[in-house]
Amino acid sequence: MKRRLRVGVLFGGRSGEHHVSLRSAASVMSVMDKERYQVIPIGITQNGRWISGGDPMRVLMSDGRGETAALLSDPNQKALLKLERETDQEMSFQRGEQLDVIFPVLHGTYGEDGTVQGLLELAGIPYVGAGVVGSALAMDKVVFKKVMIAEGLPVLPYELIVRSKWEQNKDPILDRIESSLAYPIFTKPANLGSSVGINKCDNRDELKRGIDVAAQFDRRLVAEQGIDAREIECSVLGNDEPIASIAGEIVPSREFYDYQAKYLDDKEDASELLIPAPITDAQMLLVRQLSVAAFKAIDGAGLGRVDFLMHKTTGEIYINEINTIPGFTSISMYPKLWEATGLPYPELIDRLIELALERSVEKSQLITHFSEDTA
Repeated sequence: MKRRLRVGVLFGGRSGEHHVSLRSAASVMSVMDKERYQVIPIGITQNGRWISGGDPMRVLMSDGRGETAALLSDPNQKALLKLERETDQEMSFQRGEQLDVIFPVLHGTYGEDGTVQGLLELAGIPYVGAGVVGSALAMDKVVFKKVMIAEGLPVLPYELIVRSKWEQNKDPILDRIESSLAYPIFTKPANLGSSVGINKCDNRDELKRGIDVAAQFDRRLVAEQGIDAREIECSVLGNDEPIASIAGEIVPSREFYDYQAKYLDDKEDASELLIPAPITDAQMLLVRQLSVAAFKAIDGAGLGRVDFLMHKTTGEIYINEINTIPGFTSISMYPKLWEATGLPYPELIDRLIELALERSVEKSQLITHFSEDTA
């Protein structure tokens, strides 16, 4: 009988999207083929403690009170080392789980931003999704826009605000924003997802409050030109030769697709997902082409959901962001779009794991040290 792949599913984390991650991970683990995979849950508490063994999901749902901390290490064995506290002064390492691949289901900072990806690279464990560079580029909204502009891809005008400068003198920054952008203006943290910390501002007082809110989540903030927009999303799958799904549209239950609309509204008040998006064939083709182009521009890998804003009057299309670890809850667009394109949820999980292993094999063929023999 063929050995099952040992898949570590990594969830939780220190970001403001911790609880969204728990939902996504529960969904992913529920559809993984138990005959093909041995699922190893690995939880990260909101204060950064790693939990393996037992039931990490239950531990995290009970505010992180649990058993065993785990550190990723031992790249030769692709294994976890468990850190056991014997006394208040003494700790010991024990051999933990050996893994074939890790499936990170972490959203936002400290998980989707290249930090965990760097740790997994050091540990030598294959993992699903973009690498350090792609993850970091997609997470930082300012750097992401700069890359899109460099590649000739359409994004909306914006202004960067550094929190330390904002706290010193707010009026000159407000003047600068108002001189370059017209209301409505959206304010947001540069590094966060799931619409956390985002506000729509229609005047100077709201702009000031919006920046103050965003400043609670990051040291770099974005003020972005608002438009009367439709929200279009497209899923991307692949490594060097990615493909795009059909696009879908989100009709928000609120003024825009904020955290409340995404995750908290009751079913009768929930945002509507239109799959496929009711757009022209030409617009559908353009969205899919732009999705692949943006994915390649950041050196994406495995998966990504590209979010667009389409002007309701002119039909102009702008790239808003890429989520390199998009939501995998039962209401998430990423798997729904692939299912509508012809790739069911369980097969999507299989393909993502295959892509992770393929990329790992490719990396293993690289020379990682220099000597006279390799010169």
